[in-house]
Amino acid sequence: MGALALGQTAWLAAALAVAGACSGVLAGLFGVGGGTVMVPVLYDVFSLYGVPDDVLMPLCVGTSLAVIVPTSISSFIGHYRNGAVDVGVLKVWALPITLGVLGGILAASVAKPIVFKIVFIIVCLFLATRLLIGKDKWQLGDGLPGSTTMTGYGLLIGSSASLMGIGGGLVANVVLTLHRFPIHAAVATASGVGLFVSIPGALGYVVAGWGHRDLPPLSLGFVSLIGFALLTPLSLLTVRYGVNLAHQMQKRQMEVALALYLVFISLRFVVAL
Repeated sequence: MGALALGQTAWLAAALAVAGACSGVLAGLFGVGGGTVMVPVLYDVFSLYGVPDDVLMPLCVGTSLAVIVPTSISSFIGHYRNGAVDVGVLKVWALPITLGVLGGILAASVAKPIVFKIVFIIVCLFLATRLLIGKDKWQLGDGLPGSTTMTGYGLLIGSSASLMGIGGGLVANVVLTLHRFPIHAAVATASGVGLFVSIPGALGYVVAGWGHRDLPPLSLGFVSLIGFALLTPLSLLTVRYGVNLAHQMQKRQMEVALALYLVFISLRFVVAL
């Protein structure tokens, strides 16, 4: 029995390490935090260790957001050095995204576990459909909208990201491209969104879960320190490869690759419902 437990623990540790490596590549390649990889893996890991259902998804989301903090910083620096980040967009979005994140955390504190999964599936499938089918036909304008609409986008990005455990780059990416923002500039700018989402998001989940009786060992609220320690190192090591790859790929290649990945992740969570 001890050997079985040891073998299972080793397998789970390996799965988390691989997820960390994949999340780093995705962070650099698509300007996302990698939460769409980390959340499903963390879900399987914590489920196997018997974490109660009412704690399971918040713990996955909070841990994912904590890992996204250093990954987003590394990804943003890489894209910024390539001169592709639109700092003006980030300045407009800083406050509304942060407020959206806090609102999402408040909603998460009272939401049923299935709500997390449904939000994850809907957002991923919408983004995938837009990228895979819509191409350049789905447009909301020839340029970025005014401050009121941009504020609304920021609130949407922040709230959905804090419920899904992602860095917000996916939604930000689609918002920008719907307004004819070049895909490479959208990816680079979206990498900065992760900073506004992950830092208040991770801290918020620590506070929201503080003292919960069903948390696994070595947890700070809804953030697992074990998960953070296993996911972060390889995520940081691989993010630069994703950044380099993003600046080598063609626009349509990036769109199709991201769309197929989102469909796969969505189907994974549909099965789990």
